[in-house]
Amino acid sequence: MGSIEANPTSEFFEAQAHLYKHVFSGINGTVLNCAVQLRHPDIIHSHDQPITIPQLASKLEVHPTKTTFIERLVRSLVYNGFLVEAKVSEEEEKEAYSLTPSSKLLVKGLEPNQHQWCWGLLTLGMASNSQIMNMALRDCKSIFNGLENLVDVGGRAGTTCRIISETYPNLKCIVFDLSQVVENCPGSNNLSYVGGSMFESITSTDGVLLKWILHDWDDESSIKMLKKCKEAISKKAEGGGKVIIIDVVIKEKEDHSDMAQVKLLFDMTMMSTLNGKERTEKEWNKLLVSAGFKHHKITPHFGFRSIIEAYVKSLPALKFLRRNLVF
Repeated sequence: MGSIEANPTSEFFEAQAHLYKHVFSGINGTVLNCAVQLRHPDIIHSHDQPITIPQLASKLEVHPTKTTFIERLVRSLVYNGFLVEAKVSEEEEKEAYSLTPSSKLLVKGLEPNQHQWCWGLLTLGMASNSQIMNMALRDCKSIFNGLENLVDVGGRAGTTCRIISETYPNLKCIVFDLSQVVENCPGSNNLSYVGGSMFESITSTDGVLLKWILHDWDDESSIKMLKKCKEAISKKAEGGGKVIIIDVVIKEKEDHSDMAQVKLLFDMTMMSTLNGKERTEKEWNKLLVSAGFKHHKITPHFGFRSIIEAYVKSLPALKFLRRNLVF
C-alpha cells in the first residue's frame, strides 16, 4: 500500500467529500423529518398545483424574515429527490415545486403511506480536516503574493497561521482572537498572537484571513465583520490590501453529487446549530458588495471550500499592483 503523501491532493478532496457525505448523511433524514413535521407534503398535495416558496411560507405561517429557511429546506429536498421544480403555468416563470413519488409516501391519508417513520434530531457538531487544509495551503503562494503581513481573524490556537508562517517565512503572521483564547499561545520569529474582538477593531494589516468563520454568522454580522476587516487594511491601500476568505460556495447544480451534497449538509447543520449559513456565489457577491469591497474572485481550491479574495481597490488599480508586486 502506498503512502498517503504519494497521492495527489485533489484525491484527498474527493475522498473527503465522499467521507463527509456519509458521515453527515443522517442530516438528510432529519431534514426530511423537519419537512414532515412542518407538513410540507400535506400542504403541497392539498395545493393541487405546484407551490411557490412564498405560498408555502404563507401556509406554514412563517414570518417573512424566515422565508429563507424554507427556501434552504426546499433546496435540499429538491436535490435529494423529494421535491421537483415545476412551472405554476405555461405563462408564468415563477419557481414552484411539486411532490415526487417518494414524498407522496409521506402525505397523510394516501396509500401506501410511510408517514409514521421516526427520524433523528438535526443537531450535529462540525469538524474540519486541518491536515488536508494545510497540504493545500502550501500551494497558495499566489494568494499571499504581495502581502507583507497577514492577520488570521478567529484563528484560535493558530494551526493554520503557523503552517502559513513556516511555509512563507517572509510573511509576518498574526493570529487574532479573544484574549482568553490566545493568551498562552507560543509565537515564533514571524508568528505572533493578539487578543481582541473582531466586531470592535482588528489589528492593522494589508491582508486578513477568515478561514471558515463567516459561515458561523448571519449576513448582518458577517457584513459588520467584513467592514472591520476592510478598516484594518484600508490604511495600507497602496499595497493592494485584501481579505482572504476560505469558505463554502454552494453550486448544487454544477458540482458533482458528493461535493454538492456535503455543501448542502453543512448548510443544514449551520442553520440548525448556529445562526449561520453556507452561501451561493450570488449571496457572497451581495455580502462583499454590502461590506464595500470593489472586486473579488472565487477559486475552488480547498475541495468543498473555496478561496474568495476580496479586494479593497478597484480592478484597474489591482491589475497595476499585480504587475509591480513581487512576493
